[in-house]
Amino acid sequence: MTDAETHMANALEILTSQLDQPKPSSDWFEITQERINDYADVSMDHQWIHVDVDRAKDGPFGAPIAHGNLTIAVMGHLPTSEKSNAPTLEGHKLSINYGFDKIRFPSPVKVGSRIRATSTLKRAEIKGGMIETMNEIVVEVEGQEKPALVAESLGRLVF
Repeated sequence: MTDAETHMANALEILTSQLDQPKPSSDWFEITQERINDYADVSMDHQWIHVDVDRAKDGPFGAPIAHGNLTIAVMGHLPTSEKSNAPTLEGHKLSINYGFDKIRFPSPVKVGSRIRATSTLKRAEIKGGMIETMNEIVVEVEGQEKPALVAESLGRLVF
């Protein structure tokens, strides 16, 4: 067995022992109008429910809301909680975003809201010479019962 194969086998054992155990939530992160406007410029999506503050106040959500794709973009980069207990995987060289199995937006993120994410490892298996993981990520909005986003995020770990 090569070193990479040994590292993968050990990492897979560590990861499977953590299945269905939610990681600590990230710290809260505010979604500002400036961030929404910047995302609108990058994505070329200037729909009024995002960028026209006055019109959005009279719209269906009572305020401008973040683009769903902005929520996706920041969820993986939300400030990490100091309580995080991510394992060190010997021989791990690189993590790759492999995509999503499912993404849903149960409720909007209004401007000025604070969001945080919780990730739960649901699957880990060797595929294509890498470890493929599937994490369920829930992005909650402070003070809201329904989450803003629920996603099944796929990653690949290279050894």
